[in-house]
Amino acid sequence: MVAIWAVVLGHWYLVAVTRVDDGLGGRNALGDLGWAPPVTWAFQVMPLFFFVGGLANAGSLARHAARGGDGLGWIVHRYRRLVVPAAALLATVATAVAGARAAGADLEVVARGAWVATVPLWFLAVYLAVVALAPLSHAAHRRWGWTVPALLVAVVGLVDATRFAGRDAWFSDAGYLVGWLAIHQVGYAWHDGRLPTRPRPAAALAGIGLVTLVGLTVVGPYPVSMVNVPGPELDNADPPTLALLALAVVQIGVVLAVRDPATRWVSRDRPRRLVGRVHGMLLTLFCWHMAAAVLAVVVLYGGGIIPVVSVGSAAWLGWRVPWLTGCAVGLALFVLLAAPLERATAAGAPGAHVGRGASGLAALVGIGAVLVGMWRIAVAGSAVHGALALPTEALITVGVGVALITVAAARATRPADRRA
Repeated sequence: MVAIWAVVLGHWYLVAVTRVDDGLGGRNALGDLGWAPPVTWAFQVMPLFFFVGGLANAGSLARHAARGGDGLGWIVHRYRRLVVPAAALLATVATAVAGARAAGADLEVVARGAWVATVPLWFLAVYLAVVALAPLSHAAHRRWGWTVPALLVAVVGLVDATRFAGRDAWFSDAGYLVGWLAIHQVGYAWHDGRLPTRPRPAAALAGIGLVTLVGLTVVGPYPVSMVNVPGPELDNADPPTLALLALAVVQIGVVLAVRDPATRWVSRDRPRRLVGRVHGMLLTLFCWHMAAAVLAVVVLYGGGIIPVVSVGSAAWLGWRVPWLTGCAVGLALFVLLAAPLERATAAGAPGAHVGRGASGLAALVGIGAVLVGMWRIAVAGSAVHGALALPTEALITVGVGVALITVAAARATRPADRRA
């Protein structure tokens, strides 16, 4: 929950609205804030999502298998929870683009807004690939243990070396997956009890990660910022570098160190209800938070409520408070409308069996379609890619994939059904 809000607030804070010839424009404010790169160490929390995802997926896979489900059934169950809320975002953005065009808005301006609204989907595209591999990666973890993340980290190091040399090796694109997959494997180890559980060893792990991180960035060749900074510098998160993996070690150590007091706090009645309520809408919060920022730009800047001032100036910093407030109001509206869909797709117990027949084929094609479509949208950029601004073929591909996964989920059987 804390990590989600760190992402949301960090993204909102770094939105810099500017004036351009065709109206309002924008950019990442990080390039204008000289003090900000070290602060990104606290706000780049994507490693935690993959780490905790590994823990959650390991437990879910075990429960699924115990109830008679197969690996494909587990993926379908997981995908249904993830892609239906994301598809709702894409459908809403496409509808908004069509409405804006009908009202006479400039397509290039609308395309920038559509791109910003769908920026969070880059993370979801990678996580969907990790989920699709989870039955295999978990089996590899059970057989080879720490050897798997060690090899993945080695691949990240090789990709980094080719990037510093100014070359792209044939395996360079693998860096987009292997770095996050390595962190996900460590989550499996947490589930198995292979990580330190006492505060002192956990704090020592965080300390080792911090020393390594400082060595790689402050002393070594990696940039200090853990998120994208406009300019020619290497991006630590695109794809993940060894420096980002060192930050992951820091964060994992901190999480393990505070686990016991955090568990005691959550076990209390009020915190448990609060965490449970927020947990049921985490994907909605993440998917829609940049759409809320676009809405805030239209209302607050487009309506003249907040002036466009120099990024990083005292006036700009002062206007961050009403800006963040406006984003929060917009997100609350979207959550009110979209969170019920997330809760509906999360319903149902694991244990589904898809098999190898027509349902299995539909599931495989649907999973592949969603992966291809989501990744195409994630890397499309802010240019115009069709009548709906976003890549039209990718929107169709995602829609077909979601439909096939929904069909496969509806036709999946459970042990009780098969016995009957």
